[in-house]
Amino acid sequence: MEMRHEKHGLGILALAATAFCWSLAGLFIKLVDWHPFAVAFGRSAIAALFLLAIVRKPRFTFSVAQWGAALGHAATMMLFIYANKTTTSANAILLQYGAPIYTGILGAFILKERPRLEHWLGFLAVAGGMTLFFVGDIGGGSFRGDLAAIISGITFALYFIFMRMQKDGSPLESNILAHLVTAAISLVVSLFLPLPEISIKALAAIAVLGTLQIGLAAVFFSWGIKRVSAVEGILIVGLEPVFNPLWVFLVIGERPGINALAGGVVIILAVIAVSTVSATRIRRDGRVREGREGRRPWSAG
Repeated sequence: MEMRHEKHGLGILALAATAFCWSLAGLFIKLVDWHPFAVAFGRSAIAALFLLAIVRKPRFTFSVAQWGAALGHAATMMLFIYANKTTTSANAILLQYGAPIYTGILGAFILKERPRLEHWLGFLAVAGGMTLFFVGDIGGGSFRGDLAAIISGITFALYFIFMRMQKDGSPLESNILAHLVTAAISLVVSLFLPLPEISIKALAAIAVLGTLQIGLAAVFFSWGIKRVSAVEGILIVGLEPVFNPLWVFLVIGERPGINALAGGVVIILAVIAVSTVSATRIRRDGRVREGREGRRPWSAG
């Protein structure tokens, strides 16, 4: 039991590290003066090489779960980069973080898990938070960028669901496939767009994005998600939207708009509340189950 608690604690730390790495995206993407597809190609090409160096002998089964997670992650990355380049970092990350609620809803159809009351209430709260982004000046962002961020939340939910399907396998291969797909698509599209201006600052930022922000994050995520429940995982990586706009504000001074701030608070509180209620119920059900199993030999005798 002690070993189990230790692994659980390490899993929490790994997912907290994942959130920290992911939160660097807004800042370093802003530092690269390239079009979104050039950024996506550079980041994913480096991340794929980084992960292949770690895994060495990847096992590609090309199962529905492996491909589903890969395509969901690839779509999320490209949409998120586009959102970061066309709206504020706060809008991009906070609108994306309706994903845990979408996970509960889509999980009912894909994983056959029935959403609870808190999921539906949380969805309504997230929808209310999103509405705030479209009041007035949309929190300083743009309609297209905000819409891309919302869609990236849905694709991220699909990524999370298909990763959960692989909790007994090796989810890292899905991340490698995702980066290969993203790099290939982005390279083809980039051929029809102006060549990016190469600079030391841009190359350094792309290197950090590929290795630390998305590469190392994939290692932490794949390791940590095996040791904590899905609900706990969603709650922990919810630290990302708290840090993301903070780094951008501290380094380049981009202030999130009042509407974005208010909408973000509503979304974060909804995500935390739903995750906490679900986690509490799961722990309670686990204790009840253990109690019943403990009494079974006496009732049989």
